[in-house]
Amino acid sequence: MIRSLLASLCLLCLLCACAQEAPPEPPTPTFVPDGRPEALSDWGQLAVGGGTLVLGEAVTPYHLATALFTDYAQKLRTVWIPADAGPAGYDPEGAFDFPVGTVITKTFYYPRAGGGFERVLKSNDGMAHYTDRQIDLDAVRLIETRVLVHRETGWETLPYVWNAEQTEAYLSRAGAFVDLTLVSDAGEEALGYMVPNVNQCAGCHETDTTDGIGARPIGPRARHMNTDFEYFDGVANQIDHWSEQGLLRGAPPAQAAPRNASWQGEPPLIGAALDEAARAYLDINCSHCHSRTGPADTSGLYLEADEPVGPHLGVCKLPIAAGRGTGDRRYDIVPGASEESILTHRLASVQSDVMMPELGRALDHEEGVALITAWIDAMSGGCG
Repeated sequence: MIRSLLASLCLLCLLCACAQEAPPEPPTPTFVPDGRPEALSDWGQLAVGGGTLVLGEAVTPYHLATALFTDYAQKLRTVWIPADAGPAGYDPEGAFDFPVGTVITKTFYYPRAGGGFERVLKSNDGMAHYTDRQIDLDAVRLIETRVLVHRETGWETLPYVWNAEQTEAYLSRAGAFVDLTLVSDAGEEALGYMVPNVNQCAGCHETDTTDGIGARPIGPRARHMNTDFEYFDGVANQIDHWSEQGLLRGAPPAQAAPRNASWQGEPPLIGAALDEAARAYLDINCSHCHSRTGPADTSGLYLEADEPVGPHLGVCKLPIAAGRGTGDRRYDIVPGASEESILTHRLASVQSDVMMPELGRALDHEEGVALITAWIDAMSGGCG
């Protein structure tokens, strides 16, 4: 009888194991030369099944040394270049020169907090629950995936919003709003997460208004990419890895390439480490507009990491047409006095006509504001 019972239990366990759907096979990526596919799966960059999100064949994940803040969302970034398109060209300053056919994706998601699908965790982890080229969907809430595709006519931006079942994301050209509850040790707060529309996506990605090219990638630049990544087969520097895998041509060894500081929300530092982290944060969050060729070039405020310290970095600089965004403060940056600086006022604000960046967030980035506050307070001198 005992043998019969054990046999029955083994059979039951086997049946349960078979009933659990296995993760899907990696999909085959596709370049869609024109049109706007309604379903994200049509691109073959990601696939969902068995409660798991997996990357497509030859789709390469990556991250940035210091990441753009988007209301504490985690981000899975990927790039795929068709085998017959050739590698991207290295550029020491601007975005890499990706060939036509390249598809870049960025999936925004949150770790679940439990107690309701809208309840998500507030954290700065960056890529929580991503491992071995997949994400456990029982642990996360998928929000959106943005596709940036390089066509013969240029780069096109397409936002896709995930359904409640987390089985598919669908094109949402008009954008969307997703109601969430952010949960942390400090308590809970409501978040109306905004998925940008296609025009807003394209506007942010038009980082050079002088060359007529239009939208282009922001993150895949040497200084943002020159950091390690934990790949399926081990940890490697991303620039070296891309070169070895035939994704990038003309790149020097990583140690000879520009490198921004790696900062993911850690408490403010001191000395050179503080300066490097603050400059990297302003670079990735602000310089796609605030540069000599960006949409905010007429402001005279340039926030790229290599901008010399002086008025163009905001030090003792009077604002141009900032309106109530100044908060009745006189200068963008007052050395040693963050409470008198316009920069910290705008970073901390959530008012639509005051806040900077203008898009991509509904919350203030507490850790980012603390970083820039500490950086300004550590500056010597004054504005007279």
